[in-house]
Amino acid sequence: MVQGTVNLNTQLDREWIQEYVDDWVRFYRKATKEGKVATYIPVLAEANPEHLGISIHGKNGMVISSGDVDVVFTIQSISKVLTFIVACMERGVSYVLDRVDVEPTGEAFNSIMHLEMKSLNKPFNPFVNAGAITVTSMLEGKNSQEKLNPVFDLLEKIVGYRPIINQQVFKSEDETSARNRAIGYYLLETGLLESDLGVTLETYFKQCSIETTVNDLARIGLILANDGLDPESEEEIIPRQIARTTKALMLTCGMYDASGKFATYVGIPAKSGVSGGIVALAPPRVRPMQFPFIDGCGIGVYGPALEDRGNSIAGMKLLKHIASQWDLSIF
Repeated sequence: MVQGTVNLNTQLDREWIQEYVDDWVRFYRKATKEGKVATYIPVLAEANPEHLGISIHGKNGMVISSGDVDVVFTIQSISKVLTFIVACMERGVSYVLDRVDVEPTGEAFNSIMHLEMKSLNKPFNPFVNAGAITVTSMLEGKNSQEKLNPVFDLLEKIVGYRPIINQQVFKSEDETSARNRAIGYYLLETGLLESDLGVTLETYFKQCSIETTVNDLARIGLILANDGLDPESEEEIIPRQIARTTKALMLTCGMYDASGKFATYVGIPAKSGVSGGIVALAPPRVRPMQFPFIDGCGIGVYGPALEDRGNSIAGMKLLKHIASQWDLSIF
């Protein structure tokens, strides 16, 4: 396996970086055998567990892609990043965070035990299912289409086209998500929902069923890495305060109950989904040595074979290696 050590006299060109990334993807693809695809949403069980792809978009315009980058998959829990951003843009950061906390949790992402046992008056954070459903209820609109239109508007500004909802996945989620319905009823009973339960859950299932690619995820990461500005057009797509709050939550809460280890050993903001996607980012860095993407980058990863917490097993290993070799950690 090629090592990615960089010295002061190395000229960083695209071909050199591409060679390293291709090598790393080939090496970590074998880690897919250590995980399993999600089966509790039946359509997700049809994914190829050997798929692994990555796309890295730099602030300077450089794009490096390798592996299964053309595979279309559903965004799943990565949508929680987008709905949190939209809710903050519509209602204000203070309004949203008065109703959803920002604390990590060691519980599973779809747990409701911590809400009842700890007598919390709001969910731990926007990235566990209870918090995400609460945030979805805050989106303005009388039905799921009205609630999701601003989410699609945001995505269109970021990725350059208007994504679609995978109706087969939406139907699969709608028919099998007993746990999320239980969470929804608990939130309703405790007065945390701000819209009709049926509309809220339909919106939530639809947002998780939006189709995406690793290139789209890399673009989302790039905009966040640049504090909400599009580095090409210099348009502010996400207000700076919201972008920075989102990055902080991704770092501390974005990888389910593996968030602490990921922050410690990888050290970059990221958010995963059970379809195998991960959106990650590295902000601009000041280093005495020259590294690839020193001005910041967004990273999209896809690997549907998951570890037991619901994160892409090969994707996490790949990100850890790249972060180490290129000194991406924010610490």
